[in-house]
Amino acid sequence: MAQYTFFTNPMSRGQIARWALHEVGADYETELVDWENKPDALLSANPMGKVPTLVHHDGDHIHVVSEAAAICHYLGEMHPERGFLPEHHEKADYFRMLFFAAGPVEQAVTSKAMGWEIADEHTGMAGFGTFDRAMDALETLLSDRDYVCGDRFTMADIYVGSQCAWGLEFGTMPKRDVFARYAERVTSRDACREARAIDMDLIAQSQAND
Repeated sequence: MAQYTFFTNPMSRGQIARWALHEVGADYETELVDWENKPDALLSANPMGKVPTLVHHDGDHIHVVSEAAAICHYLGEMHPERGFLPEHHEKADYFRMLFFAAGPVEQAVTSKAMGWEIADEHTGMAGFGTFDRAMDALETLLSDRDYVCGDRFTMADIYVGSQCAWGLEFGTMPKRDVFARYAERVTSRDACREARAIDMDLIAQSQAND
C-alpha cells in the first residue's frame, strides 16, 4: 500500500495537493472522485465529500487531512527532510500568508465570483473586508519578496501561488504585475509542472470519454 491515498478530481483544488505531493516526493495512489457518485471511502474519510482529501497510512495509524492549505503544510511536516518548512524567523510570514490566502483571499474571490454584495456597513463583519482591500493587502504582502518567506520556497508558496495563478488564469483576481511575477516564479518549478501534466492528462481523458 502506498503511504498516502489521494482523493481528487483533476478539475478541482486537488491540483494544489498533487503539486504538494510531488514537491515532497510522496509515495501516493490516486483515487479519482466523480462529482455525482462519490465513493464511500471518501465519505467515510471526509463527511463533506470534498476533494482534495488525503489519507495518510502511517504504520498502525490512519490520519485524514482535508483542505488544500492544511494538506500542503501537513506534507511539509511529514517530510521535513525536503526543507520546505519555515525556519523560526520565517514562521510569522509563513502562517500569516497561508491562512490569509485560505481565508480572506478565498472568501473575497468567491464572493465576487458569486456576485455577493457586502453593504458598506457590514464589511467589518466579513473576514475579507472588501475584494479590493483583500487584493491590495495581498499585493503589499508579496511586493517586497520572491516567496512568502522571502528568498526561499516553502510549502506556503504552493497554496498562495496556486491562488494567484488560478486567479489570473480565470480572471477572478486583478492582473497585477506582483501577482503575475510571483505566480510565474512558483509554477515554473519542476514538481508543479509534473503534477499539472498528470491532471491535464486526466482532464483530457475525461473529455475524450464524454
